[in-house]
Amino acid sequence: MANVRRRNLTLKMALVGTLALTTTAHAALARDVTPDEQREAVRVAPHVGMMPHAARLFPGTSLTGVPGFPLPTIHTQQAYAPDADFTAHWTRADAMQIKAHSNPSVAAGQNSLPGQLIMPDIPADFPTINPDVWVWDTWTLIDKHANQFSYNGWEVIFCLTADKNAGYGFDDRHTHARIGFFYRRAGIPADKRPANGGWIYGGHIIPEGAQEQVFAGTTYTITAEWSGSMRLLDPNSNQVSLFYTDMAFNRNAAGQDITPAQAVITQSLGQIHADFNHVWFTGFTTHTPLLRPDGVLYQNGAQNPYYNFRDPFTFEDPNHPGVNYMVFEGNTPGQRGIPNCTATDLGYRPNDPHAETLQQVLDSGAYYQKAAIGLAVAEDASLSKWKFLTPLVEANCVNDQTERPQMYIKDGKYYIFTISHRTTYAAGVDGPDGVYGFVGNGIRSDFQPMNYGSGLVLGNPTDLNTAAGTDYDANPQQNPRAFQSYSHYVMPGGLVESFIDTVENRRGGTLSPTVKVQIKSDASAVDLRYGNGGLGGYGDIPANRADVNIAGFIQDLASQNTPVGPNVNGQIHSFLNAKQ
Repeated sequence: MANVRRRNLTLKMALVGTLALTTTAHAALARDVTPDEQREAVRVAPHVGMMPHAARLFPGTSLTGVPGFPLPTIHTQQAYAPDADFTAHWTRADAMQIKAHSNPSVAAGQNSLPGQLIMPDIPADFPTINPDVWVWDTWTLIDKHANQFSYNGWEVIFCLTADKNAGYGFDDRHTHARIGFFYRRAGIPADKRPANGGWIYGGHIIPEGAQEQVFAGTTYTITAEWSGSMRLLDPNSNQVSLFYTDMAFNRNAAGQDITPAQAVITQSLGQIHADFNHVWFTGFTTHTPLLRPDGVLYQNGAQNPYYNFRDPFTFEDPNHPGVNYMVFEGNTPGQRGIPNCTATDLGYRPNDPHAETLQQVLDSGAYYQKAAIGLAVAEDASLSKWKFLTPLVEANCVNDQTERPQMYIKDGKYYIFTISHRTTYAAGVDGPDGVYGFVGNGIRSDFQPMNYGSGLVLGNPTDLNTAAGTDYDANPQQNPRAFQSYSHYVMPGGLVESFIDTVENRRGGTLSPTVKVQIKSDASAVDLRYGNGGLGGYGDIPANRADVNIAGFIQDLASQNTPVGPNVNGQIHSFLNAKQ
């Protein structure tokens, strides 16, 4: 019955919208009006697919815009060859759709954005995953198609971690970041686990100081390990490849950069092990530099000391079997501070009465924002040699950060999901901290920003009418959860994991509740049926595939001197079958 009522309501909305549109359009044509006025009259009329302010309707695909705002850019979603010289653009016209669908009259401290695109409120009494380390960027053990694997009965995740007891604060964690791992037994439902997810901290992946070999011959004062991905090289073995961002900083005693930081996308090989009681890793002693920003396709430190170059995510394209690609965060090349945005970056349709001029945008200083989502292709089977390709997406004069990009393939569509901050938007455009998505027909496409052309997929509850402040110094008039979560990672089935930053002035550094996003064509919506009102368990990160390596399991038991009974194979099979 509920479905019938929804269908009837949709039909009524369609009829009302069509009648109103026709009436308004005819009234405009009955007098001597300009073509621009005619077009605006049609846009102002209600129409099927227009997102009501703060409504909980599945977002439609209409690109006809919102009254009083520019129209979004038309993107064809057309696919091109991966090595083609084509780059899609997340334009200012696109990004302005976020504000267009924001409610301008909510009370201070509320959420002004559509509910179906907003992460539900995280409780302020959230549990912590571990008392000794802060946790933020998190990823999983995946194969070439981004399936998430358990290994011999254990689920495993990888996180950026920092020591809570080392004398520095949460906001200084980035220069001390180490890649750590957590594990828990696979197949246990969320309601049967501890409130904090039941993850057990296993320590660091990389031996102390091993990653410093990448910076031999250079000057630095401290190194750090930043985000990437962990690839299971063979779903029937224990061989894994870590792709990560190796960082080196050269700073004075006051913490100021003497020279720009060095960022190198790096590979290191290792092995995963497990017995009846725990998970551990070996290897990761050799670190191979793969990519450094070249200043030609991707901005480097000589052009901008604040450049972004990080977060490798590798995968095989089903349309190009055997070929491996990598997406990563970058910036478009060019010297910082030189005005070089173009009309393509603005993306306005011809004669749009609400369009900015290029000079207005340049005068605002928006040209400091030069985000890009990069692409590289592997040149060998060992994934140790890579070549830059032209960026997949650029966001010049829109935003400066498109962090942790992922390629997500569903129903023949190619989605790029990335994360960004409200504070990294360019002057004149605005949006919340959270996930942004783009859809096309291939790995390189004229990607269309999702959800009415805006790009917003999953934001924190935010009042765009009120200044944000920062996560460590929030505006008291802003929604107290505007910085509740960040660094979202989209998993199979639309599950999304992130870390808690700040909830009602309480700092986090721990895993957020998992949420689920329904994805359909160029639209998405938060699934409020998942978990409790849309919030799943803290760190609810299930594997959807299993690597059962009995020979490896026996070797690991022997290496740990783990006592077993005479029927060792029976014990192993019982353990693995019980936990998958």
